[in-house]
Amino acid sequence: MHLVKKTRSISLLLLFALAATAGAQPSAVILVRHAEKATTPANDPPLTPAGAQRAADLAAALSDAHVSAIITTQFERTKATARPLADAAKITPIIVSTSSDAAAHVNAVVAAVASRPAGSIVLVVGHSNTIPEIIAALGGPKMPDLCDAQYGSLFVLQLRSNGPPSFVRGKYGAADPSDADACTRTMKTP
Repeated sequence: MHLVKKTRSISLLLLFALAATAGAQPSAVILVRHAEKATTPANDPPLTPAGAQRAADLAAALSDAHVSAIITTQFERTKATARPLADAAKITPIIVSTSSDAAAHVNAVVAAVASRPAGSIVLVVGHSNTIPEIIAALGGPKMPDLCDAQYGSLFVLQLRSNGPPSFVRGKYGAADPSDADACTRTMKTP
């Protein structure tokens, strides 16, 4: 029941944001960090069972959002987080590879978002250190990196042709631990 309420809340939030500016044919960008990952293999771990459930929760939360494009990195954890929604919506995700040059990755994601037609709803699945940078590069607020234990945050940028985007931060899936946002360290590489 709790998930159903969260799913409806997120879908209603997205639809309200679109309706509020429909005349300008805006694009909305939804950004999430990949779901919970295993510890091995260290170079490209898959999702844990909790992560697979969060990926399913993301698909449920966005089922009525009319997502028309999905952007992930080359890593299994981002692709697996997007997979349930991509499969349900019959969307082939756009892979924007990461490298040691974080700024180049952010710029490539922004370019991929910008290449979508007006009115598109784009899901970006990234990492704890890339999602805040992508939000800022799209005109949203500057934010710190997400903490290692933060997986349930969902960010929505409503892009506008005239003026800064509106920004909403929500939650989806299982709640993060109560101290998940009180970290002293974050991931430095995807």
